[in-house]
Amino acid sequence: MNSELEAEPPAAHKRPHWALVVIAAVFVPLLVLGVLELGLRLAGVGYSTDLLVPCTIRGTPANCYNLFFAAPFFPAGMVQTPRLYAIPATKQPGTYRIFVLGESAAMGDPDSAYAFSRYLEVMLRERYPSLKFEVVNTGSVAINSHVVLPIAAGLASQQPDLFIIYSGNNEVVGPYGAGTMLTSAGMSMPLARASMLYHSTRIGQFLTKLGTQKQEWRGMEMFLDKQVPLTSPSMKYVYANYEQNLRETIAVARKSGAKVIVSTVATNLRDCAPFASLHKEGLKQDLLNSWTMLVQHGDSLENANSPAEALKQYLAAAKIDDDYAELEFRIARSYWSMANYKSAREHFSRARDLDALRFRADSRINEINRSVAGSFANGVALVDAEKILSDASPDGIIGGEFIYEHVHLTPEGGYLLARAMFQQVAKNLSPDAAGNSDPVSEADCERFLALTRYDRARLASEMLNRLQKPPFTTQLNHSEQLFRMAAKAQSPDELPNDTAALYQWAIARDPDDAMLRLRFGTFLYAYNRAAAAEQMALAQPWDGYPVFLPDGTQIR
Repeated sequence: MNSELEAEPPAAHKRPHWALVVIAAVFVPLLVLGVLELGLRLAGVGYSTDLLVPCTIRGTPANCYNLFFAAPFFPAGMVQTPRLYAIPATKQPGTYRIFVLGESAAMGDPDSAYAFSRYLEVMLRERYPSLKFEVVNTGSVAINSHVVLPIAAGLASQQPDLFIIYSGNNEVVGPYGAGTMLTSAGMSMPLARASMLYHSTRIGQFLTKLGTQKQEWRGMEMFLDKQVPLTSPSMKYVYANYEQNLRETIAVARKSGAKVIVSTVATNLRDCAPFASLHKEGLKQDLLNSWTMLVQHGDSLENANSPAEALKQYLAAAKIDDDYAELEFRIARSYWSMANYKSAREHFSRARDLDALRFRADSRINEINRSVAGSFANGVALVDAEKILSDASPDGIIGGEFIYEHVHLTPEGGYLLARAMFQQVAKNLSPDAAGNSDPVSEADCERFLALTRYDRARLASEMLNRLQKPPFTTQLNHSEQLFRMAAKAQSPDELPNDTAALYQWAIARDPDDAMLRLRFGTFLYAYNRAAAAEQMALAQPWDGYPVFLPDGTQIR
C-alpha cells in the first residue's frame, strides 16, 4: 500500500498552479500589448491625447491646447477644435483664473469674440482693476459631457479658481450619444469609457487608421437620419451618462480647489420650430388620415389669421397623436397669437422636447443641471440661464432676440448670461479684492469688445448662410427665420473709418487682447492688407504657431 502511495504523482503535478494560469491568461497578453504600445510610441506612431502640450508665449513657458486631444471623439478628417488657447505655466500673484466648459454655445459660436465669457471678462476687468482675470474659454463645436469631463481633468492642474459649465445641447448628437454619427451610438457609460481609452492608445489609433477613411465635416445636416424620439429606450443612457459626467466634472473641479458655476442651457423656443417630427408608434392609417386632415384644416385657418379656430383643429389632432413635435409647435403658436403666453410656453417647450433631431438641451437636461448643482453642499452655484432669458423676454418665452437660431446666443443673450455670471463670481472673490459689484452696462461692454455695426451685420450674414442649409430648411417657420436674419444682415450704416476708430479705441484700452486684434485685422483686410497682417501677427502670441490672413495666406 505504501508503494502505491509513493507511486502516485503529487497533486501539484496534475495541473498547473492557479497563479501560472492567471499569468498565462492575463499578464502575458497585457505584457505583449504593453510592449506593442511602447514600440508604437517609440516609432512615432499615433499622437498624445493629453489636453495640453508645452508651448511658449513670447518666450514665456505656457501650456497650449493639444490639437490631437479631440481626435478620439471624431472620425478622421472631422476633428473639431476650440479657439486655440494657452495658459501661462506660472500663475502670477493677484490672478483669478476661470475656465469655461461646454459646447459651441459656450464657445460663443458664430464668433467667440462675443461669447458670454468675453462679456464676463470685461465686467471683471473693469470692476476689479486690482486683480488680473484670465478667462479661458475651452468650448468647442459638437462635443458633449463625455468630452467636457476629460477637459476639466486636464485643466485641474492649472491652478484654477473657477470652472463655469454651460453644457447639455449635444448629449444626443455628440460623441456616444443616442443620435450621433461621430462614434458608436447610445452606449452605456462603461462601454463609452472603454472606447475612449482604446482610442487614446497608439494601438487603437493605429488600428482605427487602418480601418477608416477620412470624412468631411458638413455640420448639422450630417445628422438628418439620426432621429431619436423622446420615448426611445436609448434616452435613459443619455440622461444617466450626462448626470454622471456632470457630477464627475464638478468633483474634479472641486478637488482642484476651484469653485464651480453650473448653468442651465437657454434654447430658442418661440422662433425655432422642431427640426424633425415622428408620429406615435403604432398609429393606424385611418387615424393618421384623420390627424392629417385636422392639421391641414388648422393650417388653413392659421394662415387666414384665425388662431382660435386653428387651435381647435390642432387640439383635436393632438387627441389622436400628441407625440408629433411640429403639431405642438403649431398649438404653441396659436396660443401665442391669442396672447395666452403661459400655455404657449408649455407647448413650445414640449415641441422642443419632442424634436427628433435633438440639437437642443431638453427639459430633462436642465432638470439635471439644477438638481446636480443643488446636490453639492458648498462651492457649487447655479446660474439659471433658461429662467434669466425667459424673464427678460417680453412674453416670457425665449426667442430670436436672445438666440440666433436654436442654441447660439446673440450678443444680447450673451450679455445677460455674463451679467448673472459676474454676480456669482463677485461673491467668490476675496473680501480684500477692492471693486464694484455693479455689472458694466451692455453698451459699455460692446464698446470694450468693439462690437460694431459692421460686426453685427457680419454675424447675421454668417447665420443667414447657415439657415439656408438643412436641417433649417425643413422647419415650419423657415421663411420667417430667413426674413428676420436677412434684415439684420443688411449692410451697416457705419463708415469704415468709424468702424476702425471703434477698434482702435478698444485696443488702446487693452493692447494685449488678441481677439480684438484678430477681428480688427479681419476688418482691415478689405482695405489695407499690410495693416491687417500686422494686427493678425500681434493676435498670435504663441511662439512657433503660424499666422494666416483671411484668404489663407501664411504670413508667419
